[in-house]
Amino acid sequence: MISVLIVDDDFMVAKVHAGFVAALDGFEVVGTASTGAQALEDVVRLRPDLVLLDVYLPDMTGLDVLRRLRAAACPSDVIVISAARDVDSIRSALHGGVLHYLVKPFDRRTFETRLRDYAVLRSDLAELEEAGQTDVDRVFGGSRGPVSSAPAATPKGIAPETLELVRATLGAAGAEGLSATECSERSGLARVSARRYLEQLVAQQEADVRQRYGTAGRPERRFTLRGQRRPG
Repeated sequence: MISVLIVDDDFMVAKVHAGFVAALDGFEVVGTASTGAQALEDVVRLRPDLVLLDVYLPDMTGLDVLRRLRAAACPSDVIVISAARDVDSIRSALHGGVLHYLVKPFDRRTFETRLRDYAVLRSDLAELEEAGQTDVDRVFGGSRGPVSSAPAATPKGIAPETLELVRATLGAAGAEGLSATECSERSGLARVSARRYLEQLVAQQEADVRQRYGTAGRPERRFTLRGQRRPG
């Protein structure tokens, strides 16, 4: 599970964002903080994988929090979520190494897409022993990509023919669904490619993903075409 700390001084906004995160498979909210000081303490105590950080906080700015986290060599990733639109704030966030900057207000779909992109990024990096230029371009291009209210018909790196192949392969699996490994074996694609196309179907809201816990080892992510997921 990807652990998330939400930092926002507005209780209701934090609650809404926590609901969005909790609804995503593979993510869990481990805490919320309403001040910069509390955020710094919670990062040390909870060690979240990802911090969703507001800029406007009562005791210090979120950018101050970001600078202190980086000065302390904190390994947590950060996505800024704020109404701050000034270029200085955006530049400071960029210099602080944030993965993305979401400007309030935004819709739930945009929020979920950014978190799913982050999950794919973590997974891709975990599987690489060393990266080629294509891998590096994908990592940095994905984390700095523009926010769009509507997804492109054919996103960069996604071939329509291959997407249709994965869609058909997933549909043939029925309600049981497929793991990325199983999809790879049935479609003939590399496992990393199969997973990327499966995640694209999820991003397009054509498929669902869930964790299936076995008797040993890490939980397995299983993908199911929309309308074929088992009840319960």
